[in-house]
Amino acid sequence: MNSERITYIQSKNKWFNIKFKELWYYRDLIILFVKRNITTSYKQTVLGPLWIVINPLLSTTVFTVIFGVIAGISTDGMPQFLFYMSGNVLWGFFSNCLNKGSITFLGNARLFGKVYFPRLAIPISEMIYYFINYMIQMTVFIGLVIFFSITNPAVQANITLCFVPLMVLQIALLGMGVGLIISSITTKYRDLNILVSFGVSLWMYITPVVYPVSRIPGNLRKIFLLNPVAPVVESYRHAFLGCGTFEWKFWLVSLAVTGVIVFAGLLVFNRAEKNFIDTV
Repeated sequence: MNSERITYIQSKNKWFNIKFKELWYYRDLIILFVKRNITTSYKQTVLGPLWIVINPLLSTTVFTVIFGVIAGISTDGMPQFLFYMSGNVLWGFFSNCLNKGSITFLGNARLFGKVYFPRLAIPISEMIYYFINYMIQMTVFIGLVIFFSITNPAVQANITLCFVPLMVLQIALLGMGVGLIISSITTKYRDLNILVSFGVSLWMYITPVVYPVSRIPGNLRKIFLLNPVAPVVESYRHAFLGCGTFEWKFWLVSLAVTGVIVFAGLLVFNRAEKNFIDTV
């Protein structure tokens, strides 16, 4: 009996027509894209994949010198390097998912114009690739947490660690969702693509990556925590280090906002992929 699967390619008329089952059928292609990213990211480099660890260590060192030593910003009694590393690792994962997702159409126009496959395979593969990077960085971070917890009793992990996997998943989906929205809009308006890097940098500074929420004046704190990334970073840091607070109310709001953004991202992505090849 012939068990070959037949795929029908037809025009999309529905306003929301994401075939998640089809993505599962193309899982081998997604894995292939992930392997391609791993191979090409550090091709012709001396240190190769070591840059996955070196990059956050270097940026954390810069944060420690500028914001900790020179600016003297409080870290709630935590070792400065560990405090900045906690925010840097999670923020780096988010910003990578966002940045790569935002160039899905412009960066893969030639490939999309030659062969059919679910277009969502690209941003999903990017998210998986950066999740692998995150897990490597996370291993280093956990090692630092263990070391500092031995030398500094103020560093104490707590039960909030149970929510960390959900926080990481949320950050990945939020970054991808925002990236899909930007990618869909930039098929017609290229100006937005130029502003993405500036916007991500600005977003970082309104997120408690290099400062604790306790340093924000009380009347502005609630406004800052409405930033969907802010309560995640604060709660993530609280889980591993014990500093700050678990902002669960704002985190629930952040989860709801993430759901809306992901749905909106899938919606506009679905609409844009119908005719983007004519505008890119």
